[in-house]
Amino acid sequence: MQIKLRLNGKEVTGNVEPDMALLDFVREKGCYSVKRGCETSNCGLCTVLMDGKPILSCSTLAARADGHSIVTIEGCQKEAEEFGGFLADEGAEQCGFCSPGFIMNVIAMFRELTDPTDEEIREYLAGNLCRCSGYEGQLRAIHRYMDHKKKEGGK
Repeated sequence: MQIKLRLNGKEVTGNVEPDMALLDFVREKGCYSVKRGCETSNCGLCTVLMDGKPILSCSTLAARADGHSIVTIEGCQKEAEEFGGFLADEGAEQCGFCSPGFIMNVIAMFRELTDPTDEEIREYLAGNLCRCSGYEGQLRAIHRYMDHKKKEGGK
């Protein structure tokens, strides 16, 4: 079946099998930031934004993305790099394998929530598995990033 969607701001079409995961489709289109992790919707490595909302691309059929907008880190590079700097400054990126999915969720959270509490941040990011850290560095990076954005005139 043929699908058409907007991937990182560009119209793309492709033929997909009915059981093809969105993860495989976006990787075929060159979006290698989207990682394959658990393939059971438990780790968050494959997170992308569909119409602005974070979804797990390993458990979303590519056919379901037909007609929608999909954004990966490649599509929000400036924001991702900016927040990634805060992660690095806090020593929270360590191996970096979970970073793309984590960053996508932070970007979505920042767009959705205004001045979230630690509890709200933890709840929003509960689906992101990091085997290297205790999450405190990530939490510090999120707070520093949000403070920075407020000073810049953002949220």
